[in-house]
Amino acid sequence: MLVLIVGSLAACTQLPAPPPQPVPGIPGQLPLPPISDRSEPLPPPLQRAKSRWLPVHWSELPGWGEDSLHEVWNAWVRGCERPAPGQAAPCAEVRQLSIATPAEQQNWVMRRFQPYRVLEADGSVPDGLLTGYYEPIMPASRVPTATHRTPLYAPPPGLRAGQSWYSRRDIDTLPAAQAALQGRAIAWLADPIDALILQIQGSGRLNITEADGSQRQVRLAYAAHNGHTYQSVGRWLLDQRAIREASWDAIKAWAAQNPQRLNDMLWSNPRTVFFREEPLSEFDARFGPRGAQGVPLTPGRSIAVDPQSIPYGTPVWLATQGPTLTDQKLVMAQDTGGAILGAVRADLFTGWGSWTDEPYVLAAALKQPLQLWVLWPR
Repeated sequence: MLVLIVGSLAACTQLPAPPPQPVPGIPGQLPLPPISDRSEPLPPPLQRAKSRWLPVHWSELPGWGEDSLHEVWNAWVRGCERPAPGQAAPCAEVRQLSIATPAEQQNWVMRRFQPYRVLEADGSVPDGLLTGYYEPIMPASRVPTATHRTPLYAPPPGLRAGQSWYSRRDIDTLPAAQAALQGRAIAWLADPIDALILQIQGSGRLNITEADGSQRQVRLAYAAHNGHTYQSVGRWLLDQRAIREASWDAIKAWAAQNPQRLNDMLWSNPRTVFFREEPLSEFDARFGPRGAQGVPLTPGRSIAVDPQSIPYGTPVWLATQGPTLTDQKLVMAQDTGGAILGAVRADLFTGWGSWTDEPYVLAAALKQPLQLWVLWPR
């Protein structure tokens, strides 16, 4: 979901800029000499609102040097369309390094950035958590039909950020809420749980059937929410011992067996998300939705973070090992979400697809330990 960036590094320790150096891989520049790790003293730690950054040597990053950096470079270039504070100088060089060799890219990263281990604000080592999210693709109708009866709404007129508006239950039951949303339906889905999934993911693609019977694919992007706190329907079902695992497959199976209680489950989450429709060209369809940074997300290389811990546009070294994924790689902090809170908390964007596609399967299963290191310009 999209939110405004908050916090800054203004209150943090400022590092002196080193003298300009040649940049490897850029025409007309000489290659830099080999890097000797631990050859220089480490800078002081940096403090943010919800995290503390502890400087480390490159050799302390698990798996550093084994990642295929060219796979993250497109995400980095896209992120530099809206560079974060402090990232303007390296962003000026990132695009030129797109065609550099892997060794030149790695050499440049190590020269231009200092790695920091992300800790809790008090300096303690947190139990990090990595989850996943994706961009669902769902069939939809432009008009309500006998089968497609669940609306997806654009924001009601006059809705303000931070305003507590009607709850999900109110929207379904109160005439005043329904009158405020009259004419605001963008499309209609057949399954109300699919609508909930779309709202939780924050964006999606609709294979939409128009009123004249024609079909096309459009993208729905997050526009606003009704000001209520998000509550997990999976948690609601677990607390009632109605299911044993909070997967969407289990939730849908329970709903099919308990149709008379479907609304009770849906209403346990009072938050409703409103969307805006975006055209989806053939070119745009090759990229993910725009995250909170305002740039398209890249599967496997974009993460959602708490911006009070890690600012948007920051390169981040991610290390995780678990039953779903074992990975050590460079990713970009380009999004956030209502449940993404804390120092070492990340949501990995896995791509787009339907229920049977790999992006959904990975996102649905991913919930495991996490370590993060931010790369901050020297």
